[in-house]
Amino acid sequence: MKKKLICLLVAGALPGVALADSTSAQIKALRAELNELHKEVKSLKSELAAKPAGTAQAAVAAAPADASSPDYGKAPAVLTNDDLGEMKQEIASQQLKVDSLSDAANTGPIAGLSITGYLDPTYIYNRAASTSSFLFANHESNYNYFNSTFGDLYLDIKKTFGVGPMAPSAEVTLMPNRGNGITLLSNERGNIGNNILNTAVITVPVSGTTTLVGGLMSSFGGYEVQQSNQMLTLTHNLLYDFSDPGAYVGLGVNYSPDGSNWAWKFMLGNEQARTAGSVVTTGTNAFGDPITTSNRVPSFTARVDYTKSSALDIGGSINIGRQTLAQSTDSAGNLVYGPGGGASSPFGTYFFGEADATYTLADVQYNAELDYGQQQHAAFNGGLAQWYGLSLLAHRKFNAPVVGRMGVTLRYDVLVDQKNGGGGGGVVLNGNGMDPFNGFGIDSDCLAMSKANGGVGFECKGATRQDAAVDLLFYPTQQITVKVEYRHDWANRHVFLRNDGSYAKSNDLLGTQLIYSF
Repeated sequence: MKKKLICLLVAGALPGVALADSTSAQIKALRAELNELHKEVKSLKSELAAKPAGTAQAAVAAAPADASSPDYGKAPAVLTNDDLGEMKQEIASQQLKVDSLSDAANTGPIAGLSITGYLDPTYIYNRAASTSSFLFANHESNYNYFNSTFGDLYLDIKKTFGVGPMAPSAEVTLMPNRGNGITLLSNERGNIGNNILNTAVITVPVSGTTTLVGGLMSSFGGYEVQQSNQMLTLTHNLLYDFSDPGAYVGLGVNYSPDGSNWAWKFMLGNEQARTAGSVVTTGTNAFGDPITTSNRVPSFTARVDYTKSSALDIGGSINIGRQTLAQSTDSAGNLVYGPGGGASSPFGTYFFGEADATYTLADVQYNAELDYGQQQHAAFNGGLAQWYGLSLLAHRKFNAPVVGRMGVTLRYDVLVDQKNGGGGGGVVLNGNGMDPFNGFGIDSDCLAMSKANGGVGFECKGATRQDAAVDLLFYPTQQITVKVEYRHDWANRHVFLRNDGSYAKSNDLLGTQLIYSF
C-alpha cells in the first residue's frame, strides 16, 4: 500500500513538470519532494532490515483476518527488498528528469528569454476631419498626432546570456503599425520599407559602471516613452511627436559611477531615422547616370540624469549632427531641396537640446520638459528652421466608488515653429509650406494672398501650436488599462484642414483605448 502511494506521488508530479514553466522555484520544489522520497525509502529500508526474515510474513499468516474488527484493513504495509529496489529506480528516473529541467532553465535555448508586450485597440473621433473609427493595426503609414503609436501590437523579445549584472543581452521590439520602422526609418535613398522592427539593441557590460550598447535605439530626448502601457495619456505630447529626435542606428556607452546619483549616456550613429548614410542626387553626367553626394557626418547624442531622491529625477539631452533635406524637382525639372525648394544645400546642420524632470511619489506624478532645436536650410523658405516648446503633465491615482482604482491626467503643450515659415525637426511641410493634418506651417490666408501677388508664401510665418488634454484611466485588472481622452488643439493661424476643404485654427479629439499587457 505504501509503495503504491509513494509511486503515485512521484507520477503525479510529472504533469506539473510538463506543463509548468521551467523556473528555478518549481525545480527547487521538485527537488525537495525527491529528497523527502529518498528519506522515506531510507527509513523503510532500515525498518525492513531491523526485522528478522519471515517475521512479518509469519505474523500476518498466523493472524486470521477478522472483517468485523475496527482495525480491519489497517495492517502495516509489508515491503520486500525487491519493492524498495523498484522504488529507488523510479525515484532515480524522476531525479534525472528534474536535472534535465534544471539544465535547460540555466543553459538551454529558453534560458534568460522573456517575451512581453501589449495590444491597445483605440477608438478616435476627429472633429476637423469628421472621422470616427477604431484604430488597430492600421496600415496608414503617415505619422499624425491623432494616429501615432497607439492602436497597435507591441512585442518585446529579450534574451539574456547568463545571470547577474555582467550578463550581456539582446533585445528586439516589434511594432508593426507606426513604430520607428514603419514610418520613420529610411534607407540611404530615403525610401521607407515598412519595416516592423522598432528597436534592436545589444547590451554588453564591461564593468560594474560601464555598458556598451549598439543597434537601433530610440532617442534620449524627453520624459515621455513610446509604449502605450507606460503612458499616462492616450495621445503623445507635441514635443514627443514633432520636436524630439527619432530613432538612431549606432554605438553607445552608458556610464553610472559607483555610489553616485548621476547616469550618463553617449552615442555616435547615423543621422536620426536612417539605417544607412543618406545619398542625395545632385545631377546627372553625360550618360544620364546620377551624380551623388553623401551625408558622411555622424550624429552625436548624449544624455545625463541626476536622481536627486527616490521621487525626483532631473535630466537632459543634446543632439548634434547633419540632416538630409527633402529633395524634389521644380517646374523646369531642376533638383531643389527643402520643403519649399529654396534651400541652397541638400543637408542642414542640426542641433537639439532639452531638459526634463519627473517627480513620482505614491499615487502622484508630475512631468515637465523644455525643448529647443534648430536646423539649417530646413525652413519652408530655405532659411534656418528654429523651434522651442514646453510640456507639462500632472497625474494622480485614487480609488473611486463602483469603478475602483482609477487615475486622472492633465497635460498642456506648446510648440513654437514660426521662423522662416516653420519646419525642421519632426515637422514635415508640403510644397505649400503647410502640414494641414497636424496644424503646422504657414497660414492658408497668407498663402492665398502671397500667390495672388505672384509669390509662393516665403514671406509668411509658421504656426505656434498648443494643446490641452484630459485623460481618465481605469485599472480593472493588473493586465488591463482603459483610457478615455479629450484633447483640444489650437494654433495662432489657420492651419487645420477641415473635411470641407476649409482651414481652421483649432481641432478636437475624443478617444478611448483598451490596453492589455502580457
